[in-house]
Amino acid sequence: MRLTTYTDYSLRVLIFVGLKGDELTTITEISERYDISRNHLMKVVNQLSQDGYLKTIRGKKGGMLLARSPAEINLGDVVRDMEDNLDIVECFDKKKGCCQIDGYCQLQGILGEAVIAFFDVLSRYTLKDLMSNRQGLQKALSISFM
Repeated sequence: MRLTTYTDYSLRVLIFVGLKGDELTTITEISERYDISRNHLMKVVNQLSQDGYLKTIRGKKGGMLLARSPAEINLGDVVRDMEDNLDIVECFDKKKGCCQIDGYCQLQGILGEAVIAFFDVLSRYTLKDLMSNRQGLQKALSISFM
């Protein structure tokens, strides 16, 4: 199973914004620190805001903050919200057609169980867990506070 770059960027944005705490963060700042396209980040931030993970403030002095505490942002939920297709093999998607061995093969059930286990593990963690090495992350991202 492989997560999309979109989900990767979403998690990185949440970490960065979480590290800033009550200080507003801009897309430009995140883009520069991670060396990620500003246009890609605009889409990510928009969805994170719509899904209730970020609170955005428009205008010259605007930016973003976490909409909830890091302990309330579940990683399993974030990944489910950001990934648009969790069909790891063709037989997971009934619209694409059918496999010649569908109904006889155990692959779909076994892989389905693996996906459930993957999300069970992710769901045990929160953004707070990702930020447990706060000082190291702030240093790596050159985050300074006023």
